[in-house]
Amino acid sequence: MAQAKKQADQYNDPSHNYLKYWEGRDYENAAEEMAIKRFLKGKHFKTAVDVGGGYGRLCLLLERFADKVTLAEPSQQQLDIAKDFLKGHPEIDRKLLQADDLKFPAGSVDLITMIRVMHHLPDPLPEFKEIHRSLSNNGVFILELANNAHARNRVKYALRGKGIPAKPVDIRSPENQRKEEIPFVNHNPSTVIKQLNKAGFEVQKILSVSNLRSPTLKKIVPRGIMLAAEKLMQPSLAKTYFGPSVFFLLKKAK
Repeated sequence: MAQAKKQADQYNDPSHNYLKYWEGRDYENAAEEMAIKRFLKGKHFKTAVDVGGGYGRLCLLLERFADKVTLAEPSQQQLDIAKDFLKGHPEIDRKLLQADDLKFPAGSVDLITMIRVMHHLPDPLPEFKEIHRSLSNNGVFILELANNAHARNRVKYALRGKGIPAKPVDIRSPENQRKEEIPFVNHNPSTVIKQLNKAGFEVQKILSVSNLRSPTLKKIVPRGIMLAAEKLMQPSLAKTYFGPSVFFLLKKAK
């Protein structure tokens, strides 16, 4: 998983196995794949890069939509795990790269995804500008963000007589809110759209994702039923930013 520059330590810690983090999160994984497939249906690309893709969780999906896939990840430990996870797929490149310094030639990438990375980027503008530089003129950028404006949060803020903060909200525990600790924030989608516009992107489509993310629901509701509901909710709740994740389909502004 990608993170703020020079702070991949958590994902290089042997005690933190990001592959194991996804155990028991089948619904969330399927919901995210659903969103990506929705955005990419009927499309195919020469090159795709998954920025901050950890051990390559989504690279196998991206292979369906691109001739060449590269995992760009700042954690060497995650790339080592990816070597095993992606065995049998030697055509998927693995590169140790930061999101704000991808090192690809300008305009050389046709599809870029950045999923579950924004919560480590309090100020994502440098990353957006670097992705804009790397993306081809007709390329596609899929961005996911941890949404601070989701439905439950709106109720909480309303009960306090407050609106959703425009700036990122640090959700780390007080003892971890130190400069040397990796950032962990939730974003206001409206603010992120302005940042994307400033970097030269325009929003094509929006989806509300993982709308039913709840440990309790996952225990009592069959996954198939949750995903059937998720399929309906993703587009219908998009404009309200209902879910804990928001997915944007973006292109370079003309």
